[in-house]
Amino acid sequence: MAGEGEEDVPRDAKIVKSLLKSMGVEDYEPRVIHQFLELWYRYVVEVLTDAQVYSEHASKPNIDCDDVKLAIQSKVNFSFSQPPPREVLLELAASRNKIPLPKSIAGPGVPLPPEQDTLLSPNYQLVIPKKSVSTEPEETEDDEEMTDPGQSSQEQQQQQQQTSDLPSQTPQRVSFPLSRRPK
Repeated sequence: MAGEGEEDVPRDAKIVKSLLKSMGVEDYEPRVIHQFLELWYRYVVEVLTDAQVYSEHASKPNIDCDDVKLAIQSKVNFSFSQPPPREVLLELAASRNKIPLPKSIAGPGVPLPPEQDTLLSPNYQLVIPKKSVSTEPEETEDDEEMTDPGQSSQEQQQQQQQTSDLPSQTPQRVSFPLSRRPK
């Protein structure tokens, strides 16, 4: 790929090709050069835009070398972060490793939940419906108005209690484990 159509290639593309060749890259797709050129142009535009902002902030009419250096330095500081030195990491590791791990409460092996909480044993739940009790018709507002106004509140409470004494119609759940059949 590196030797095709050298005369038609722009100067920047030739520079990218020579950089790839100097790094030992001999075989690559042609679009790699275009991707490097796009990255290169984008980086240069961002650096020059930042340099222009710094120049305007300093009230300079033109961008000078110091503005470009400052823009490059700020780009390097924000884009590329250096890991902490090895000595700092060793000190942090030593201080962290001074604290021993907590002792395990459980014995050896994998702790398992109790047998009743596992899904290994068969368990069936039956719903036993209760006999349905006929309910009295609901009272409407008209019925309440027709009740005796002279009736005391105690008598009204007794009537309400009698209607609430009806058994609830919620089914009961019954569960029992099945024993294994002998083989």
